[in-house]
Amino acid sequence: GDAEAVDSYANVLSGVVKLTKSLSDGRQQIVGLQFAPDFLGRPFKGESAINAEAATAVSLCSFPKAAIERMMKESPGLEHRLFKQTLNELDDARDWMVTLGRKSASEKVASFLLMIARNIDPALDPAAQSTRFELPLTRADIADFLGLTIETVSRQLTRLRSDHVIRIENNRHVVVENLDRLQMRSGA
Repeated sequence: GDAEAVDSYANVLSGVVKLTKSLSDGRQQIVGLQFAPDFLGRPFKGESAINAEAATAVSLCSFPKAAIERMMKESPGLEHRLFKQTLNELDDARDWMVTLGRKSASEKVASFLLMIARNIDPALDPAAQSTRFELPLTRADIADFLGLTIETVSRQLTRLRSDHVIRIENNRHVVVENLDRLQMRSGA
């Protein structure tokens, strides 16, 4: 939780973790999602600056803070892996700033779906042209994450479905037959 003492870190083994930032008046903003095999936590910091909450069923491998910080000092490989993840997250945050600041509602929703498609299954072949997944967030959470209204998110999902870019089964199961078409719709 936000402003709680950090006493452990974790690796996401499966599922999706939603990261949020709380404002003083109780409002909160989704600031990121973490997927397997992401490292969850910020080493060498005494208290957390964000909330972490399971968005789906999540499996974690948790480590005591002191053990990870000792292992990082003793193992340059681990420290390098965490540094690389941090830089990847920085790149992703910069890309997400473009999504939020400059993309249309349609491009934002397609970008969100593309991010989920590429990250939700760590075993997915990067060359794969199709995938399927459960939406890890509600439409309200998606709207919050994208800075849109729920109605706009629903309209854009309907448009992507009508244009045969995606199929939605049982409200949350998304099928993407052609990831290149989804990427084109994302404005990338």
